[in-house]
Amino acid sequence: MPQGKPEHVPDDGLTTRQRRHRPLVAVHTGPGKGKSTAAFGLATRAWAQGWDIGVFQFVKSAKWRIGEETALRVLGESGEGGSVTWNKMGEGWSWIQRPGTEQDHAADAAEGWAQIKRDLAAETYRLYVLDEFTYPMKWGWVDVEDVLETLRTRPGTQHVVITGRDADQRLLDEADLVTEMTKVKHPMDNGQKGQRGIEW
Repeated sequence: MPQGKPEHVPDDGLTTRQRRHRPLVAVHTGPGKGKSTAAFGLATRAWAQGWDIGVFQFVKSAKWRIGEETALRVLGESGEGGSVTWNKMGEGWSWIQRPGTEQDHAADAAEGWAQIKRDLAAETYRLYVLDEFTYPMKWGWVDVEDVLETLRTRPGTQHVVITGRDADQRLLDEADLVTEMTKVKHPMDNGQKGQRGIEW
């Protein structure tokens, strides 16, 4: 894409302006670090354009206070750009199982997805960040075909970015923008745990 120009223009009947303002589905996947960070960077950019933003976190514990949450909440309350709403799905999951049953976590994920569907139908936000949403789909807690149909038929100009490892191939095929984060090297390879300001 030299100078931001597309390599070819599809024969889809859309004007350049219509094509440029199409709502997008983006997926950040892969084993590397930075999937959520990139999505929150996109949210910051959208906030500066005055867009209302809905963040839905699916596996990070509701007790965690990550740096991006604090920053985006402050921005949302500043009155300068768009609003920011931050939603955590129950107690969440991390890489290790938390107290509670799998059924509880599955129910929380299903209710989180139901809320997103309601918000999409109502056009509540201009940008949705569905953080770690690939996992509820992978674990069968949320139906992939339902997600695809909902995204396909969402009204208006609502953009959706989904993060997480092991994204379903059907989601990748449907998405407009897919980025795979590939790990080349990580401090954890040398036994170093995550640190403040870098991981959260």
